[in-house]
Amino acid sequence: MKRVFNPPSVRQPFGAYNHGMLVEAGASLLVTSGQLGVTPDDVIPHDVSAQAELCFKAIGAVLDEAGMTYADVIRICGFVTKREDFPAYMAVRDRFTLDPKPVSTLLVVGGFTRAEFLVEVEVTAAKVF
Repeated sequence: MKRVFNPPSVRQPFGAYNHGMLVEAGASLLVTSGQLGVTPDDVIPHDVSAQAELCFKAIGAVLDEAGMTYADVIRICGFVTKREDFPAYMAVRDRFTLDPKPVSTLLVVGGFTRAEFLVEVEVTAAKVF
């Protein structure tokens, strides 16, 4: 069971996410490493949308292997290298996330391990079995 929190005393979310989410006791918790926009054969697309798509597909594969889906995601942390990439990243994020929308953090960072990476995404998921 998940409950979301968007108190009236706090500005409503800027996008498709919630300020807080409570997962009841008895859930299994999965935490992923940050996933980068790179294919298994080391191809890195040049635009943030294509890289974000790869990030979320990789996360989907990890979720699947753990017996979970995007319905179980409770938190997303996204990192982009350019502020102007926010809308493109958020459009991809919003396609993958389901209701109730997870909590979300999005940061602009100075870069990643390789200069061609534009975005990195990590999630936390919880599922009651």
